[in-house]
Amino acid sequence: MAEFEEIYCQYFDDVYKYTLSLCRDRNLADEITQEVFFKALKNIDKFKGNCKMRVWLCQIAKNTYFSLCQKNKQFIDNPYEEKESEHIERKLINKEVAWEIHKKLHYLGEPYKEVFSLRVFGELSFLQISELFGKTESWARVTFHRARLKIREDLE
Repeated sequence: MAEFEEIYCQYFDDVYKYTLSLCRDRNLADEITQEVFFKALKNIDKFKGNCKMRVWLCQIAKNTYFSLCQKNKQFIDNPYEEKESEHIERKLINKEVAWEIHKKLHYLGEPYKEVFSLRVFGELSFLQISELFGKTESWARVTFHRARLKIREDLE
């Protein structure tokens, strides 16, 4: 049990930020994150170590979120703003422009949509994003850059 407490302490923030990037609602992200660690505790013996613990936990988070969406038959749409470093991200401060960006993001294909959301809303590093997808850090950077360009082009 002490070992699991270490896992909880070490990965809680990462899982919470990832979950927040998916649902964009702090309360829901907190609930889902708690559910993730409950499921992980129940199934820790199934973790084979084929991937990093963070990746395994984020996969549980993703599955939990999408199961919730399927159960509710809706996607939770509550735009959430974080501080950004790039021009397109800074536009999110303006709620009207943020709404337009969210609409463009909604129709953006994968993996661009998820990579953009993880980077901007989840504040995950390119390394963390690359681990989630099982790709290189360069792939995560290029995919994010392309997503940003597509959104920018659609807005202009």
